[in-house]
Formats: sequence, structure tokens, C-alpha cells
Amino acid sequence: MPFYQFVQEQDIPASIPEVWDFISSPKNLKVITPPEMGFEITNEVPEKMYPGMIITYRVKPFPFYSTKWVTEITQVKEHEFFIDEQRVGPYSIWHHQHFIEERKKGIVTMKDIISYQPPLGFLGGLANPFLVKPRLKEIFNYREKALVEVFGPLPQDS
Repeated sequence: MPFYQFVQEQDIPASIPEVWDFISSPKNLKVITPPEMGFEITNEVPEKMYPGMIITYRVKPFPFYSTKWVTEITQVKEHEFFIDEQRVGPYSIWHHQHFIEERKKGIVTMKDIISYQPPLGFLGGLANPFLVKPRLKEIFNYREKALVEVFGPLPQDS
């Protein structure tokens, strides 16, 4: 079965605590998810994530497909990283690492590493370069713009 990684980095003009406060709140997931995905959390979630926390939601990863998705926050190191893993959902495997670190005073680099295996075995592997990976890129491009809306653009001298 094919296995892939998707990596995305973004610089954000903010402090580590500001970025952490935003990304560690499950309720902000909707802010950074494209509206056409119909993202809705379906269980009660606290303001801040913690290891072992389960988040359930409905999402439309593709226009023709709506699904329930269940992720578990498996690891959290405050102000540094957290990891979520799919327990139920559209992928055979989904492991998402979120890292933040200060690049320079007032600029935080956020790095996402998604290790995934599409569903449907061989067919999912065939669909990855034409459907799955481009959709991930679209989602993260939207997120990049949404985070600029939240934190503002980078200063010109960055």
C-alpha cells in the first residue's frame, strides 16, 4: 500500500504564545478550513487541547464526499508541537505533526508534516497525485491565507 508525506511551512508575524494559543484551540480549526469543506465539530471540546483528547467532526474533503472524522491528539508539548492521528475517517492512515518555533523575534515558523495513506489501497495510490495531494495543497493554501487574516502579513523585511 502506498504511503506519502505532505510538508508545509508558513512564517507568521507573531510570538510563540500567540500562535500556540490559536492553534491549540480546537475551535479555531473551522477558521483555517475552507468553507466548502463544511467542517463542523460534533462533540464538546475544551478551549485547549490535551493528550488523549478526541475530536469528532463532519467534513467534505471532496465535493462529492462527506464523512465523519475522528482524531485523537496523541502528543502535546506546549509552545512547541502537537500531533493528531485519525481514528476514524477517510484515510487508511493519517498522522499530522504541527511544529512551531521562533525563526526570529516576532516571526514564528509553523511546520506541518502529514504522513498519510489514502483509502482503497492501490486505487488510492493512483488517485494521490491527481486528487488527494492537490486537495491537501488547496486546503493548506487556504489555511495560509486564513492565518494571514488572523495574524496579518509578514513585514517586508522578513
